[in-house]
Amino acid sequence: MSRSFGDRVDAGRQLAQVVAGLGLPAGTIVLGLPRGGVPVAAEIARALDLPLDVLCVRKIGVPHQPELAMGAVASGGAVVRNAEVLAQLPDAEAAFESVLAQERIELERRERLYRGPAVPLSIAGRTVVLVDDGLATGATMEAAVRALQSMGAARIVVAVPVGAPEACDRIAAVADQVVCLVQPMHFASVGQWYDTFDQTQDAEVRTLLADAARPRPDGSREPSC
Repeated sequence: MSRSFGDRVDAGRQLAQVVAGLGLPAGTIVLGLPRGGVPVAAEIARALDLPLDVLCVRKIGVPHQPELAMGAVASGGAVVRNAEVLAQLPDAEAAFESVLAQERIELERRERLYRGPAVPLSIAGRTVVLVDDGLATGATMEAAVRALQSMGAARIVVAVPVGAPEACDRIAAVADQVVCLVQPMHFASVGQWYDTFDQTQDAEVRTLLADAARPRPDGSREPSC
């Protein structure tokens, strides 16, 4: 099976070529979903000379089976529930609320870890290019989109290198636009479409954000509000 992307940097560069043709307005920002979406987003931000930040989202996993998502929670408080999974669980609501409380704590910790003392970029009234390294179920991305809507984003463009067709349809129903380079009919996992798909480390996310926040050649910085 041929691969579509060498690694996340390659995927970001390919994706940037398409995003560049969208006619994005002044003031557009790029947000990556940590951790794997940030290297992809960084290449788009670099190619288009746009500000870069993160939007943290946490999966709400089933107790004792954390890889199975009951839903997700994102910065700003947006919560998405997976009704199909919840319907199969005993005491589903209690289990959901318990894990949700834990993941909210982790969400806050990660935001402090990645951004440090820096203030998040302002969302209200702006176009946002929201990036991940791929879409499997779309639950995490849906939570992210709804979070941005609650923050007053003017337009939300979801950009991913690869995604399951069903997941892309799910996101197209909530976002203003979806850019997905590859939508394979037989989708098993995001990683199968990369030659190299190592886990992105926290240190890499911090470095990419710090590099993006450095002063521009004219001495200006992206305003945080």
